[in-house]
Amino acid sequence: MNLKEQFEQAAADSKNLPEKPGNEVLLRLYSLYKQGSIGDVNTDPPSNPFDFVNKAKYEAWAGLKGKSSEEAMKEYVELVKKLKG
Repeated sequence: MNLKEQFEQAAADSKNLPEKPGNEVLLRLYSLYKQGSIGDVNTDPPSNPFDFVNKAKYEAWAGLKGKSSEEAMKEYVELVKKLKG
């Protein structure tokens, strides 16, 4: 299985984890997925200062700027494997 296939399988597996990860891990999964599938953040930050969830997601993704898609995919696959147990 190539990296793209492993990444897609991990994305599917992430929906069926034995237990729901904490918010920090969820943000890590989100940001690695976005970086792996899209690349560097390509949207504006949320304009509503009270939109804490989307602000956290944006900042997590923006924090990975410059990381290659391949590296993000590898980290995502490893994180999902670890969470599956």
